Amino acid sequence: MKFARILVINPGSTSTKFAVYDNTVCSLLKTLHHSMAELAPFKKISEQFEFRKNLILSELKHDRIDLESINIVIGRGGLTYPLKSGVYYINQLMVDHCRQGVMGEHASNLGSLIAFDIAHMNPGTIALVADPVVTDEMDDIARVSGHPLFQRLSIFHALNQKAVARQHAAKIGKHYEELNLIVVHLGGGITIGAHNNGKVIDVNNGLDGEGPYSPERSGTLPVGALIELCFSGKYTKDEIHTMVNGRGGLVAYLGTNDAREVEIAVNHGDEKSAFYLDAMAYQVSKSIGEMATVLKGNIDGILITGGIAYDRKLMAQIRERVEFIAPVSIYPGQDELKSLAMNALMVARGEIDALVYDKTGPE
Repeated sequence: MKFARILVINPGSTSTKFAVYDNTVCSLLKTLHHSMAELAPFKKISEQFEFRKNLILSELKHDRIDLESINIVIGRGGLTYPLKSGVYYINQLMVDHCRQGVMGEHASNLGSLIAFDIAHMNPGTIALVADPVVTDEMDDIARVSGHPLFQRLSIFHALNQKAVARQHAAKIGKHYEELNLIVVHLGGGITIGAHNNGKVIDVNNGLDGEGPYSPERSGTLPVGALIELCFSGKYTKDEIHTMVNGRGGLVAYLGTNDAREVEIAVNHGDEKSAFYLDAMAYQVSKSIGEMATVLKGNIDGILITGGIAYDRKLMAQIRERVEFIAPVSIYPGQDELKSLAMNALMVARGEIDALVYDKTGPE
């Protein structure tokens, strides 16, 4: 296929980003922000499917993008069963697993659902995902939790972490596969990965309980206190889950999941906001230090990306604590839309083969 028009869809916890690429040229780029009030009526993330899909279709219609002109729809990969890094066709099995939340509830599950549905509105259009959040390259030793009933899982911002790592490698004239990097994604969730010669050998599960707290996730909590809370009779299982993922972190402390609002409050002298933003930077820095030990101190760079990386004061705080480990580079925002589009284009041009999702359970 010499020419491909690609619709790229990246649902996040508080936003839906989408773009249209004509081969390598981005002809449309939009970010739709969703407030807590807008999302409140939906009990499960999968229930947001029609709401978010219709917003995208409305915007495409407004910008006179004809669905019949689109050859490929590629979405951010969600919480299917663990997969190796790569590009996958979205099939009914993948859609079912994302809708069921077989590995958990997350906005990325919507990427497959929306891409699959829109592609089927136009016969002949293919639907893909690339480097889903369940991309698993962890060393076996990193899976050990401390009890045989529990195993650490690889659930992280694989697409953006790898895209930024490759971008940085190209910038310094190296190949991603020859570098040791610590990559930090700061968004609605926070994940910090140890990249060893092109593989993420250890990373915190930022979805449901590891690492720093984020705008809406509690991160690692004191285990004893959490056990007591779970059996206190005051909360249901679903309420505890929401406390950890959805209404934890900055939401719990400050009542908002919008880091931009918190930054504005800090700039206006709000001491409470400043304290809890400082504490988040402190926890991120600690986690970077942990990953430094995974790579045995042999680190070519620390890369910080995601929407929160636009906060210069926060970046200065993290840099101050970790720059003794390795040079720190800031890549604000995320390159996920472009990375998805380029993966789709490589499939269209026959440069890589898309894989078929056939997982019926965890490995």
